[in-house]
Amino acid sequence: MNKKKTGGRKEQAIETKKKIYETAGRLFKKNGFDNVSVDSIVEAAGVSKGSFYVHFHSKGSLITALGADLVAKVDSEYKSYFESSLSEKKATDLLILFAEKIAEVIAHTLGYDLIKCTYQAQLTRTINLESTLSYNRDVYQIFEKIISRGIQQGEFRHDLDIGTVANHCVMSIRGLTFEWCIRYPDFNLTDQVVKHFEILLSGLRKQQPV
Repeated sequence: MNKKKTGGRKEQAIETKKKIYETAGRLFKKNGFDNVSVDSIVEAAGVSKGSFYVHFHSKGSLITALGADLVAKVDSEYKSYFESSLSEKKATDLLILFAEKIAEVIAHTLGYDLIKCTYQAQLTRTINLESTLSYNRDVYQIFEKIISRGIQQGEFRHDLDIGTVANHCVMSIRGLTFEWCIRYPDFNLTDQVVKHFEILLSGLRKQQPV
């Protein structure tokens, strides 16, 4: 009997956390992070404020958890996009199109409020965000595949270190995303990422003999 009660409480706790999580996600997307309070989340979810703090330390930790889940989903989306849509293209085209895809996901799928909060958490280190920074993420591996293909096909220089170039591709997008955050909404992230990678390509391309 006690086991049944314990199991029931655990299931209820999981359901409560899920309800808070999904409700907050909808409210953040609809109203923006700064315009959503813990009170409005628990009211919309139909749970107590105490229940909220059992599962989340703060509103910021909740949106960061949402961000971690979204990172896993978008990495999977990047991988599918690369493998199904781009596999037959030249490496130079792949690099631009993949960078453009990342920018579109950041700006339109993840959104300003989520990215801003995630960057704040990364800077203050108040929340563990190792999963978003891991070099094992699919996004790094896809850039490595593109650079490797460019070298093998004779499009890119042979003296390039593939891992280093891939890391710099991700770092450049992260830097441009920070610029987007501080200049929002007067900065078109997708356009600027494409322009940056076109410049980057000039250093990657193999020079043809004159």
